[in-house]
Amino acid sequence: MPEPPQRRAGRPAVPVQNCGRAAAHAGVRPVGLDRFNTAPTAAAEAALLSCCGSPRWAQRLAAHRPYPDLDALLAAADEAGYDLAPADLAEALAAEVSPGLHHAAPHSAHLALSAAHAAYESRFGHVFVICLDAFHPAEHPDQVLAGIRARLGHEPDEERVVTADEMRRLARGRIIELVTGAGPADHPTRSERPPPGPRPKGRP
Repeated sequence: MPEPPQRRAGRPAVPVQNCGRAAAHAGVRPVGLDRFNTAPTAAAEAALLSCCGSPRWAQRLAAHRPYPDLDALLAAADEAGYDLAPADLAEALAAEVSPGLHHAAPHSAHLALSAAHAAYESRFGHVFVICLDAFHPAEHPDQVLAGIRARLGHEPDEERVVTADEMRRLARGRIIELVTGAGPADHPTRSERPPPGPRPKGRP
């Protein structure tokens, strides 16, 4: 089973949240749901770790195969994401790379984003994560900076909830790319759904 693809070629190189473990796998074809369902457990877990860096999350999804369709896999991914313990979320965040700018962006923009990331990481102890699926690529730089500045005002417990939700959304988009090669906006059931609502009680 091949490793999962990185973001699709041809998309604008603006801030994108990439999974650090997936960075070396650009250009590899999507695996397809059938191949994902029948792949050896270790290969399926490795592919899932490029979508979310929590081993427990990956193990749970791999163990519950086969999935009848993509929506069933996405629902299982959401459920597993809600059940992540703080230590699992910390592992997932450790695999993330902060969203950056295209190399041609103005130097002042790079400096501003770097300073914002540093302030965020100093306050919360982990990289900033954000899902930008709902925004046009041209809006991504402003959304990243605005998101960091707004979330710097959160208390740690509040930011942990927001971060966990962003990680679930990122994982969904990466699974769609892993299985189909389509971006999140190209998956009808994903794009037609409203943003995630309040988290269920008792979940991180």
